[in-house]
Amino acid sequence: MKTVGVFDSGVGGLSVLRALLAELPGVRLVYLADSAHAPYGERSAGKVVERSGRLTAWLRATHRIDALVIACNTATALAIDGLRTTHPDLPIVGVEPALKPAVAVSRTRAIGVLATRGTLQSERFARLRRQVESTASSPVHFFGQPCDGLADAIERHDPPALRQLCHRHVQALLLQAGGDIDTVVLGCTHYPFAEDLLKEALGPRVTLIDTGVAVARRTRDVLDLPHSSRATGAPPLLFSTGDPDALTQAALRWLGLPCLAQRSRA
Repeated sequence: MKTVGVFDSGVGGLSVLRALLAELPGVRLVYLADSAHAPYGERSAGKVVERSGRLTAWLRATHRIDALVIACNTATALAIDGLRTTHPDLPIVGVEPALKPAVAVSRTRAIGVLATRGTLQSERFARLRRQVESTASSPVHFFGQPCDGLADAIERHDPPALRQLCHRHVQALLLQAGGDIDTVVLGCTHYPFAEDLLKEALGPRVTLIDTGVAVARRTRDVLDLPHSSRATGAPPLLFSTGDPDALTQAALRWLGLPCLAQRSRA
């Protein structure tokens, strides 16, 4: 049985784990939340690179993984190139804001991107944006909104703070674009867990785009696995560098997984 390691700064990557569970029922999944150092989006690039290296080394040494999924937009933006150089024998799949899929569905060609400050300020995001803009069939405009505090509020499961932050960041985004936005990219794996509040703030005419399913399919492809018709597979192994009870409760709340998380010293 193949083993895939998945890491995120905290519980947000559970949105990617959900897609992996559906797409890869025959694969052993090991999820590592770096909750002791979350959120990555508000940390220095050097810290994110250092933590990403430690988490990858721990997953390889402890679980002998066959592939790695970086279920964090900030870590992908800042650390994936270095990890691929350090681990050339390990297939590594990252997550990036789904700009190209958003262009495909947008009618107004005005697209919002809700993401962490670290993601929006990264050179990797700038390259992706330039590439999509240069290949689009007609001019497209991206409006990036850094969502300071949102990932942390999701980590803490703080509903009042979540509602306030969702409305604050959405209003700032709409103000940038003058109200023309019809599509919004969720550029952080935490944000799908605030989807209802974001839809409430954006209104019914705005389409939300995230990347979980695309990442899961890409992981299946790099492992060269056939599509499985089985609905479910073995439960994942959950680890946290912080409070494992918080990860256990998040997995139960959002994924319906009755799995007990364990503490990791990664």
